[in-house]
Amino acid sequence: MSLPEAAVPPHRALGLTDAEYDLIVEKLGRTPNAVELSMFSLMWSEHCAYKHSKRLLGQLPTEGPHLLLGPGENAGAVDVGDGLAIAFKVESHNHPSAVEPFQGAATGVGGILRDVFAVGARPIAVLDSLRFGEPDSERSRYLLEHAVAGIGHYGNSIGVPTVGGEIYFEPAYEQNCLVNAMALGIADHDRLIRAAAAGPGNVLILFGARTGRDGIGGASVLASAELGEGDADKRPTVQIGDPFAEKKLLECSLELLDRELLVSLQDLGAAGLTSSSSEMASKGGLGLDIHCDRVPLREADMEPFEIMVSESQERMLCVVEPDRVDEVIAVCEKWETTATAIGEVTDSGRLRVLSGGAVVGDMPVLALVDECPLYDLEPAKPTAPLYPPAPRTLRARDDDAAAILPELLASSNIASRLPVFEQYDCVVQSRTVRRPDEADAAVLLLPATRSAPGARGAIAVSIDGSGRRVAADPYRGTMEAVYECAANLACTGAEPLGLTNCLNFGNPEKPHIAWQLTESVRGMAEACRALDVPVVGGNVSLYNEGPDGPIYPTPVVGMVGRLPDAARAGRLGFAREGDAIALVGPFQPSLPGSELAKLRGEPLPDGLPELDATALRTALTAVRTAVREGRVRSAHDLAEGGFAVALAESCLAGGHGARVAFHGVETDARLVELLFGEGAGGFLVSGSREALLELGETLPSTIVGEVGGETIELAHDGGTISWPLEELRAARDGGLAERIAIVV
Repeated sequence: MSLPEAAVPPHRALGLTDAEYDLIVEKLGRTPNAVELSMFSLMWSEHCAYKHSKRLLGQLPTEGPHLLLGPGENAGAVDVGDGLAIAFKVESHNHPSAVEPFQGAATGVGGILRDVFAVGARPIAVLDSLRFGEPDSERSRYLLEHAVAGIGHYGNSIGVPTVGGEIYFEPAYEQNCLVNAMALGIADHDRLIRAAAAGPGNVLILFGARTGRDGIGGASVLASAELGEGDADKRPTVQIGDPFAEKKLLECSLELLDRELLVSLQDLGAAGLTSSSSEMASKGGLGLDIHCDRVPLREADMEPFEIMVSESQERMLCVVEPDRVDEVIAVCEKWETTATAIGEVTDSGRLRVLSGGAVVGDMPVLALVDECPLYDLEPAKPTAPLYPPAPRTLRARDDDAAAILPELLASSNIASRLPVFEQYDCVVQSRTVRRPDEADAAVLLLPATRSAPGARGAIAVSIDGSGRRVAADPYRGTMEAVYECAANLACTGAEPLGLTNCLNFGNPEKPHIAWQLTESVRGMAEACRALDVPVVGGNVSLYNEGPDGPIYPTPVVGMVGRLPDAARAGRLGFAREGDAIALVGPFQPSLPGSELAKLRGEPLPDGLPELDATALRTALTAVRTAVREGRVRSAHDLAEGGFAVALAESCLAGGHGARVAFHGVETDARLVELLFGEGAGGFLVSGSREALLELGETLPSTIVGEVGGETIELAHDGGTISWPLEELRAARDGGLAERIAIVV
């Protein structure tokens, strides 16, 4: 018999188990008070402690020749040459966005930007990865429209371009949307700073916005539990963002770093002052005394525990030498940013919270941060399908290739994202070389350097993931996500330097979710090792479930690469009439698990085809080299919708038609499989016939046609199919626009 709500022990109400509570008592040697219990509940939550995933994440490779900062810092960083570093990270704001989509998405952007400038890098770009239920759902449209408005509001206001991203619609995300945000920043190597506290006697300064009650309990209540009925009651736990305050905070932080006034710097995100202070102390192997009554408040009657766990936005915590405090305060005043000395670094190894001179909390830093119990998962492959097939929406016959292509282009997962991207400024800061609709990855110009006066280097960045394919096969589906992200970079000519990830899964305490997570991490580790790409950091978001079940397992992968000459950055659109078109790479089309299979209402397959890591890496290298050397004039990887969709996208992006031929195809069903089947490793490239034949000497390649005309003409053994470009453009451009009405 369950206890009445009033009789639920406080630790259970805060998300701690009885065993965890007993362990806290053991480590303290006494019963924790309200302040201590609140702080432990957050630091021992799934969101902060990764207690169900930390052991798994140890499989991921975290070392590489370009790595400067790796996991454990606010953001990872890689060397891009000439003394420059790119810092980047991706994080989730799923549960807050499901409760209050505008502020949830907006503060997700704000939080990831702070992670980047907390290591000393100036933010230069944002990407977002979004998942919602089908757009014919009123709830999903509401979440989409307001999340997009929140992302645009924050990024546009602070002056950081949103240069790319992805959006998928699936029934599995109806109750639990996903909002993952990725940010990049640029810095000189010697300007990167770590978060570890140092120097007993140094001063702890909190600067930025005042502290209020918004966000209290977010890390434990929202990010570490399943959502269910009554989610509206959780609205007070969603933070409120102010991008203009963050802009001042950003400039203030960077000036403090430029003037070398800080010993260490940390942003305040999940768990607020509790996590930022304790993690700084843990990384430095020291202690901290925090006088919570010195914290500037928006509401004068806040209790010490509220001050310590508030997740109010736009705040930073820094360690400063005592004789530099006045200089730090002066810089903050210049930027109209509140700054207050709230504590001191000690050599006690304890985090003490004081109020009015009295100690109201006293905890060993090790117990709070490093000694949370870690749990072994109990994975078991499900014996029955977890996800029912979506209802059939395909109007065309299953073997009618001519009618299928326009329907696929108009489908929610393939249609133009322009109605969304138009809400974002993608060119502010004047670094954007390739916009979201011009190439498979965004390309950003690097500063000119003395060592390369004749060419301007650039970076490329992409974010990818397919929940449906991972649901069909968590191991191979995750590998596909890593390879596709690398393929997107290859199509611009960029070599991958590092990877960040956000692992979005359901409740790991359930064996079938534990199996999905275990297999996915295994696949990511193997793919990263096959490509020699280190994982620089990331985020885990678990308990993404609603009343109808879990989301699709959705590992989102973000990757950064470098190309030596921005002027040669690849494009996806066909560029010249008469160019040959070739299908290259170890591509084996398969319909199960594809977008067409979804439209047909088919169930997910039990597994995906094997992947040849060596062949995939060879193809990535060959395409990347051909783009860099200018031997191909366009390159586009085959993804959702297979060959035919990639062909249509290349034609529409370049404004040129194409004539292609598929011979030796015995049946209409086989033709449909070749045109719309999906898999890893395929690229559609265009250029001179000689160049494409040369490319074919190093990897599988077939010249399938040439660029030209105002239609796509496909000759096959059964005749010819012709699609006017304008018909395909109308299908693609109107597919999503007709279903949603973005709030501006």
